[in-house]
Amino acid sequence: LESQSEPQLKGIVTRLFSEQGFFLQMMPDGTISGCKDENSDHTLFNLIPVGLRVVAIQGVKAGLYVAMNAEGFLYTSDVFTPECKFKESVFENYYVIYSSTLYRQHESGRAWFLGLNKDGIIMKGNRVKKTKPCSHFVPRPIEVCMYKEPSLHELEEKLLKSSRSPTFLDSTLPISPLQVILGT
Repeated sequence: LESQSEPQLKGIVTRLFSEQGFFLQMMPDGTISGCKDENSDHTLFNLIPVGLRVVAIQGVKAGLYVAMNAEGFLYTSDVFTPECKFKESVFENYYVIYSSTLYRQHESGRAWFLGLNKDGIIMKGNRVKKTKPCSHFVPRPIEVCMYKEPSLHELEEKLLKSSRSPTFLDSTLPISPLQVILGT
């Protein structure tokens, strides 16, 4: 049986070039925007396959995942969650479009897309149409890499770590059954 920490997925390190003339970039503080500098380290992304034509988009330098919330806003997450999954489709003009796998328009069912406007500012997913240049990207692969599968278990582990009680045992604090099992 293979260890879960062994890399098993073949993905790519790439730059995502928008039809608007910008490279998608993720700054160390988690800010996502467009950038004209092709050689910036902040424009490198890991595209990790997490399903059939579904990818996780992770900033190489920041180590954060691109995610879209229920309002259509893009944000970055230090753990992989269902909001970090994007369907990768090739549009008829050979550009690649990325849509949220979780959220779409309630009435029409239209998908919500990753997009940069003409000024390189990230757009709200429910305002981006797949036929418009703001949603069109050309991946510029740098190298093929092996990744370990992003797991939703990491989320549980991080939540447990962040909610740990102080190291001293205060008899007035209630102890949950989970803390007893984990020995925290």
